Amino acid sequence: MTVTKASARPRWAAGAAIIGRVVLAAGGGYAVAALATALLSVTLPLPRAEAVTTATLLSFAILAGVAVVVFALRSLRRAGAVVLGLILALGAGLWLAAGPLIRAGGAS
Repeated sequence: MTVTKASARPRWAAGAAIIGRVVLAAGGGYAVAALATALLSVTLPLPRAEAVTTATLLSFAILAGVAVVVFALRSLRRAGAVVLGLILALGAGLWLAAGPLIRAGGAS
């Protein structure tokens, strides 16, 4: 296989892409897992302590899943778009589900 100069990628670009994926997997995965935990804690039909515990346990799998998706997608831009979409969707769901609780100063 012959690599032409026009199609060759500089070494620093490949390294930057890997570093970008690591940062996106860690930071974006944490944000998605935190929002999913909050949303599940509010919406699971369980007593509060059990809902929070279940949501927290699921957050570890969610974080790992986001990391796998970030490294599985073809480009860093696409991975960033997927993570941003998840963050926006979960944030909107949390705002809709817990909006009355937030405006009332928390659940009693």
